[in-house]
Amino acid sequence: MSHRANEKFIVLVTSLASIGLLLVNILLGWEFWVPPVLLMGTIFMWGVNLSEKIDDDHREMFYFICACLLVFYHGVQKTSFEDICVVAVLVMMTYSILNRIYMMNVLLMESFALYFIHLINLPGGEPVKFDRLSVARLLFHISILLLAYYFSTRSINDRLEDEEENRIRDVRIQANDNSMEDFLSNISHELRTPVNVVNGMSDLLIKKGVGYEADSIKNAGVRLAYQIEDIQDYTECKRKDSIFLEEENYMSTSLINDVVTSFRMSDITGNLEMVVDLDPNVPGMLKGDIKKLHKIFRHLLENAVKFTRAGGIYVKMFAEKMPYGVNLVIEITDTGIGMDRHALRLITDGMYQANKKRNRSSGGIGLGLFIVYGFAHRMGGFVKIESEKHMGTTIRVTVPQQVVDPTPCMKLRDSFDGAVLFHVRPDKYKVPRLRDFYRNMAANLAAGIGVPLYSAETVYEVERLKEKLNVSHIFMGQEEYEENRGYFEELSKEDIIIAVSAAPDFNIPEKSRVMLMPKPLYAYPVIKILNEGNEVKDIDGQESVERPVFKDIKALVVDDEPMNLVVAAMLFRDYEMIVETAGSGKEAIRKYRENDYDIIFMDHMMPEMDGVEAMKQIKTAASELDKSINVVALTANVVSGAREMFIKEGFDGFIAKPINRADFERVVSRVLGGSNIGRGGETK
Repeated sequence: MSHRANEKFIVLVTSLASIGLLLVNILLGWEFWVPPVLLMGTIFMWGVNLSEKIDDDHREMFYFICACLLVFYHGVQKTSFEDICVVAVLVMMTYSILNRIYMMNVLLMESFALYFIHLINLPGGEPVKFDRLSVARLLFHISILLLAYYFSTRSINDRLEDEEENRIRDVRIQANDNSMEDFLSNISHELRTPVNVVNGMSDLLIKKGVGYEADSIKNAGVRLAYQIEDIQDYTECKRKDSIFLEEENYMSTSLINDVVTSFRMSDITGNLEMVVDLDPNVPGMLKGDIKKLHKIFRHLLENAVKFTRAGGIYVKMFAEKMPYGVNLVIEITDTGIGMDRHALRLITDGMYQANKKRNRSSGGIGLGLFIVYGFAHRMGGFVKIESEKHMGTTIRVTVPQQVVDPTPCMKLRDSFDGAVLFHVRPDKYKVPRLRDFYRNMAANLAAGIGVPLYSAETVYEVERLKEKLNVSHIFMGQEEYEENRGYFEELSKEDIIIAVSAAPDFNIPEKSRVMLMPKPLYAYPVIKILNEGNEVKDIDGQESVERPVFKDIKALVVDDEPMNLVVAAMLFRDYEMIVETAGSGKEAIRKYRENDYDIIFMDHMMPEMDGVEAMKQIKTAASELDKSINVVALTANVVSGAREMFIKEGFDGFIAKPINRADFERVVSRVLGGSNIGRGGETK
């Protein structure tokens, strides 16, 4: 029991003993003034217990004094000589749960004192007959009392030793946790630093057009970076309380755009199909930990791809309105091998591989689902998994998010008044559930934007519906278009817009008015076509975003790894920055005193002087020289909470290695506050 439960048990037992003694007092005609005292004492004892205004030690001492008074009052009565041992043992056993040796000593001495009172026949005592039976009985009672005292004190000592061992163990565990955090920080730095070099140099080779080998190197580097992050995230989820949330405003469509982009870049697009069902009524801007949501999406998608051999993946995202904002729901369904109840239980218990045999066919469950559980719970959400062996898996993640802009993320123009046809042959899917995925997506999209949608499985039905309805758009798959290419090319010359969802490498005839929507099909290109018609541009949502230009911004990059300096300088010069480098904290301080810089990018872990100390000395030098300087942590130390730690230390920003261009642009733009920032024409 807990300490509070033990205390209530003590008070309850003492109260029952007090009430029992009160009844005995009345029945045997003992002192008339005692019952009111016993009753008042019991009430006062409960008042002390419930109020908790007195500290624990003093409350326990008060209860014990009450118990000792009860034992003494009962024991000095003439008829209680034979009961002294029984009462003392019961009280001793009861109060032993408080783990106080002095209480056992007091009870033992009190018992001997009561025996002494009776033996010497003090006033109030009862003469004892010293025959063989009486002496034997007295010795027997004393033996029982001593044994009870011995076992009580021994159990108390054992519990105290266990508590001390547990305390020492907790201290060691805390020390190990701290060591693990340091270890993660070090290993993150040591592993992510060469990965940063690999990714940076492969980017340089890709720009030079050396061939597909550079792309393979870059993909391997990105994959390794993800694996390093997964190990860190898994360890943090095991410790639970060490997960820090970095909440910020984000566009809800960015989550889906990243999923679509990653799927298009994967090498499984020819084997599997992805259907993305984004509810257009999801608020346009939310607030939450976008990075962890990205990781949740990535792990769910990777897990679905890993265990799906045929068919496809159905990605669904919608929002449920709540008083605090919305519950953002991310749901991924696959047509894969599924899991049994045992595997599901292992996932929730943190056993990240349901099958650890060397010859496992699917490579194990991996770290992903446990990380998904950890992140979702930390954000106040939950995860639900439905799966059957050989029947696929559905994973639903629900996390609460604040609403920044309630405007729907996608909206159909008010002037739209046409009818939309969805032309898909149901017999073309080898996996029937894939057909259901497309139907559900189309139906949900139509309901979300309030547009009439009609299904047409054959060209005959297309023609029949075209005669009855004001058909303005026809959406179809690649197979349907190729089967009746001439018919749909003729339709496209009329006022009907034909849009085909096809593989990225599929080409339509030149001068054709048919629109191509690269797979996977999702709401953004559909609504864009409905809104803009034949004038639509950037149909797949991958806009050419102008990159910011930090022209003539003078930057100092500080890192003890020479190759990191090469990579960083190469990247920053792409933004037209004037870049200088320093190989240590001391060199950085010297260069800052001798030159003017707009921004300094500082590595964290360096020999002799780490980045934090170098940053503080540079800030001090800036104050002495009456200058201002922005110092951004550019480090491979990305354990959870690292950003908060660096900002708290005094850094003006934080960028993790390997460097992500979007993160770099966002942080530098914010730190520089728009000064000397232009726009270039290159895409991210």
